[in-house]
Amino acid sequence: MKGFSGFPDGKQRVTAVPNLFFSELLPIIDNLAELKVTLYAFWALTQKEGQVRYLRLADFLDDAAFLRALGPNTQMAAEALLDGVERAVARGVFLHVNIESAEGKLDLYFLNTEKGRAAVEGITRGEWRPLPDEAEPISLLVERPNVFVLYEQNIGALTPLIADELRDAEQTYPLRWIEDAIKLAVANNVRKWRYVQSILERWRQEGKQVPDGISRRDSQKELRQQIPDELRDIVKR
Repeated sequence: MKGFSGFPDGKQRVTAVPNLFFSELLPIIDNLAELKVTLYAFWALTQKEGQVRYLRLADFLDDAAFLRALGPNTQMAAEALLDGVERAVARGVFLHVNIESAEGKLDLYFLNTEKGRAAVEGITRGEWRPLPDEAEPISLLVERPNVFVLYEQNIGALTPLIADELRDAEQTYPLRWIEDAIKLAVANNVRKWRYVQSILERWRQEGKQVPDGISRRDSQKELRQQIPDELRDIVKR
């Protein structure tokens, strides 16, 4: 274990952390990478200038000392970083906006504060440009909620095991399928990931026949045909 020599005497620069972090957020963060990414964001944003501040993935990746704190090698550290950022977005600590600029697609992360929310709304309405020196105008890409947000908003709390299964699903099925499968499950009060998986697997094998904007009546009929045997007793028909 590497030791710490202590803080030097004299006036030190400090980083402001909201009290709500300690009273409400810290008790529910159950992942070390998410905790480190969140704390790092408080510090990194103070290094920025201007009224509206945000971070890019490059801001995290370019800090070698911070990356070393996330994993024994660059690849593992980068994977832990992406996982921590995704978890912070899913929990609602970060607000994620994907934009297009002359440099290509950019992922921007704002703290979920009043200023952060106002900035995201401004980008959405086309009233604010994150890179004012760009010659080309920046346009917002319409971004769908990622699978972590979809799961937590509709199914339940995210666990490391479920997070792994969600990543696998993202690689296997189109995001639109996952959205529709979750909607079908919620419409019939079957808030179980195993059930959502069964819908997705059936669509993969037989073809997705459920149209967008499906009615509740039609969704119930479709779900009754797709309920796994082990879940039939708990589904309200």
